[in-house]
Amino acid sequence: MEVKINRLAGKELKRMLATKEAEGKMIRVSVSHVHGDHAHYDIGIDTPKEDDEIVKTDKDVEILLSKQEEEWLDGIWIQFFQVPEEEFVVTNPKKGHHHHH
Repeated sequence: MEVKINRLAGKELKRMLATKEAEGKMIRVSVSHVHGDHAHYDIGIDTPKEDDEIVKTDKDVEILLSKQEEEWLDGIWIQFFQVPEEEFVVTNPKKGHHHHH
């Protein structure tokens, strides 16, 4: 599977991983809800599970993705924006839709 992240998302994800709660864990992107032809995504901290794939990114952050959700997760783009408010936006260009985290 493939994951792209922008520079700000890389910095923010590393900040999340630097917390005491994240010690020994990784970033997980999961599908929180599917509406027919598009999905909503969540970003959190978790430990690898048996059906996970660990995807390396060019920002030195590894992302956990469930192989069971590959249809929706393969090709996601994680972005972080500071304006108009600080937020992650996860999109999947392969699906033609995007949704805020």
